[in-house]
Order: sequence, then C-alpha cells, then structure tokens
Amino acid sequence: MFRTTTLTGEVIVTHMFDSGCPCCLPRQALPGDGLSRRQFLCTTAAGAAAAPAIAASVIGTATEAQAQAAKPARAGRPTLIRGGIVLSLDRAVGDFEQADVLIEGKKIAAVGPNLNAPNAQVIDAKNRIVMPGFVDTHRHMWQGFLRNVLPDGSLEDYRNVVQRTFGAKMVPDDVYAADLISALGAIDSGVTCVLDWSHIGNSPEHTDACIKGLQESGVRAVFAYGAGQNESGRVTEIATSKYPGDIARLRKQYFSSDDQLTTLYLAALGGTPEAALSQFKAARDVGARISIHVGVGEFGRSAFIEKVNALNGLKDDTTYIHCCTLNDTEWKLIKDTGGTVSIAGYVETLMGHGNPPTQKAIDLGIRPSLSVDVETSVPNDFFTQMRTIFSLQKNEVWARRLAGQKDAGKFLTAREVLEFATVEGARANGLDKKIGTLTPGKEADIILLRTDLLNTLPINNAVGAVVTSMTAQNVDTVLIAGKVVKRGGKLVGVDMNRIARLGRDAQARNYKAANVPDKRI
Repeated sequence: MFRTTTLTGEVIVTHMFDSGCPCCLPRQALPGDGLSRRQFLCTTAAGAAAAPAIAASVIGTATEAQAQAAKPARAGRPTLIRGGIVLSLDRAVGDFEQADVLIEGKKIAAVGPNLNAPNAQVIDAKNRIVMPGFVDTHRHMWQGFLRNVLPDGSLEDYRNVVQRTFGAKMVPDDVYAADLISALGAIDSGVTCVLDWSHIGNSPEHTDACIKGLQESGVRAVFAYGAGQNESGRVTEIATSKYPGDIARLRKQYFSSDDQLTTLYLAALGGTPEAALSQFKAARDVGARISIHVGVGEFGRSAFIEKVNALNGLKDDTTYIHCCTLNDTEWKLIKDTGGTVSIAGYVETLMGHGNPPTQKAIDLGIRPSLSVDVETSVPNDFFTQMRTIFSLQKNEVWARRLAGQKDAGKFLTAREVLEFATVEGARANGLDKKIGTLTPGKEADIILLRTDLLNTLPINNAVGAVVTSMTAQNVDTVLIAGKVVKRGGKLVGVDMNRIARLGRDAQARNYKAANVPDKRI
C-alpha cells in the first residue's frame, strides 16, 4: 500500500505495511522479483520496509505532526543521524534498511532515506542500528554502588542484607552517589528512560538526594517516590519519613512542569488495602501515576488487587510489577481497569518471585513492559532482560505442547520483545506521547548500536541482532531529548574519576555504618 501526502509543499510517497500487499509478504513469497535479501532485514508483520523503487523518494513520515516538527529550529543547528539501519518501532513510520533521522531541538523532525538538511551537524550511522532508547519501568536505583553484592541471594536474603542492613544505614550522600551511578550505567547500556522505584525515603533529605543524582546524570527519569528502610523492615516505624504526604512538596519543588526530563510517580508501599488506598489518594491528589509490587511469591497470593478493587481503588494510572502469583480475577481486573504490567524476568526466576508471567499477560491481551529491578543481583542492561523473557516464554509454550495441550499459545517474536523494551515501557511510564518510537514530533531519545563487532557481523536480521546477540558493548551513541550523552562508546562530559570516587566513598561509608566487612572477595 502506498500513500501520498505533502510535507511543506512537496509530494511524499511512503510504503506502509499491508498484509495484502506483495511488497509486505515474507521474502520467500517473492521468488525472482529482484529484491535484495537485505531489503527485508528489518521487516516483520509489525513493521514496514520501503520498496527499492521508492526508497530514494521517501523523506519522512507523511503526517501533519511531522510537517509541524520539520519547521526550522528556533535556536541551534539540527542534527542528522545519517545512513543507518533504522528501526522506528512505529508501525506507521516503518523500518528502513538505510535511512536518516533528523532532529530539530529536542524533537524528531523526520525519518526516512536521503533527508535534506544542509545545515545539520551529522552523526554518521554507517554500520549502526538506529532505534529508540530502551525504557526501564522499575529499578531501585538507590542500590547503585551495591552492584553484585548479592549474586546468589533469594528475595528474603535481599530484604535482610540490602534493605534492612545497608538501606537502613544509608545517608543522603550515599543515595545521591547511588542514583547517579545507576543512572549513568543505564545510559551507558542504552537505557534512555528509567523509573526509579525509590523506597529509600528514610527522610526528605534522602529523597532530595536521589532526585539530585537523577537530574545530574542527564537520564530521562521517572521518580517513583517511596517509603524508607530500617532494621526491622517495618517502614511505617520510620519517624523521619514523611511518606506518602511529602509527595505534595516534591510535586511543587521538583516536578511543577511536564516539560522536563524528570517526572513524578508514587512507589506504593501497599500493606492493607485501606493503606494502599490512602497512598493512591496521595498520588492522585497531585496528578502522579502509581507503581506497585504485586504477586510476589507466596505473599502475593493474598488477592490484594481484588480487595483494593472492592474499595474502588483501581484505575488506569497504575503499573503492576512482577504479578507472578496473581489469580485469574486479579489479572482480569488489571486488564479491565487499563493497568500496565512490568516484568523483571531475570530477578523473578533468580529470587523466587514466581514464574515470569509473560505468557499470562499475552493470553489476556496485555503487552508487558520490562525492568531490571535490583542491580545488587541482576545485570543493568536490557539485552539480558529481553533474552530472558524471550527464552522463558518460548520454553513455556514448548512445555505446553509437549504436555499435549492443544491451545498452547503463540511464540513471541523478537520484534514483540523489542517493543516490550521500548514502546510498552514508554506507555507504562506514562510517556508514550513523548518517547518509545522514532516518530516525528516525539522527543529524540535515540540509541545507535554497532553492527560491525564480532558478536553481530554480518547482519542478517536487524531486530534479531538487537534481541539475541548484542550486549552493552554495542551501544555506540545515545541521545536523550536530542542531546548527545554518549558518543563513540564513551559517556559525554562525565568525569569517571569523580564518579568512581563517589561510589567508593559511599560504599565504604555504608559498609562501616552497617557494620559489614568491606571486602571484595
């Protein structure tokens, strides 16, 4: 299917996916047609590829939004990312074997081959995949300098060691360093947006320090304001915490504008249904969305969501994390009330949360987002998260088939998993109108991934390479809101000696306060 429209007076031709169009059929359906194999590297049933005859004439997506976004920037030169394999992850824009992305200010102005931008500063994307940055919907970033402290631990080990021992003794300087380190690590691995599930609100000063670290890093952050930690694990006993009421101050002091890199959520503590409802109200009173852990281990079989629903507490502003041991009624309530889901497959299998419920979500028509959760036990990159979910879901379908189940479910595709890590993450973080796809008019959160390294060359399938073969070493360039924050494999403007010193000082201080031997082996 071809569509014509105008962009600033010019006739534009784009090729959109259509199951009835011969150009959109799988490669084997087109014998002897002369199309190259690589023409279909980026194409799946969820995407689109430009046919060779029109590829040179495609200069972007033909939308009214693009026409507005393509107007000259008021200040500064535009940026042109030139000649990469472009995975827009927007089904209306499509994917391209070779194309450009034009950025005006902080927004994407156009996507397509051979864009004309003579005054632009150029980023050469040869041997690169250009795509949206990954979006993490749940990470406890106050643990940034505690990476790998508990590689073998269960969930109970984590509560005892990380929360009740280290977390209880952290000071504001510690959490500032931790959030800064975790955020920079996210950027370095291609995660451009991350929800900081910040249950280290031991005092308002702790909360402020977390926000300071996020802001300094340059990451796009969703700050989920949470309660604190103490030795007993009963956070309601923390006298210096002002949770959840302090969210009103945070809204006024740090999050008064929607046009900024940091946005506000509430990390709901839960507890009794009545307590949860009170926390939800504090968030909704200031227009903040909500994120909450549910369905974790045996404790998660309490029908908590049913009970909150009985109090009319469920709305479409809530992301439910893990969901491993929820009952069928709870799943239906999430679906019916428009909630979103965050799955952290690696940690769920590692710590005993339960089987990652990817297939359950898919069966109900819920497209989950992905998250790292805890860097104390889990790699900080999204390549690990995608592969974990991909393999576990396929294994579950295979197991059903081997057991003789007739309706065993469909296998996930690599494309769907990549969308979980981008499109669905943006939606769960309440930012799908701003980020998650390379769509003209959205903000330019973009990563360039190297295809000329030994773990990926030669490229046979672009989506498959990202999901199944790449690691953080492939992340060459990162832009957030149009600003280059990583280039040529190095973070831009970051004093790594200072960051290392901040991390080591916080680590030593926290170990001493927690009375834990400061050893490396």
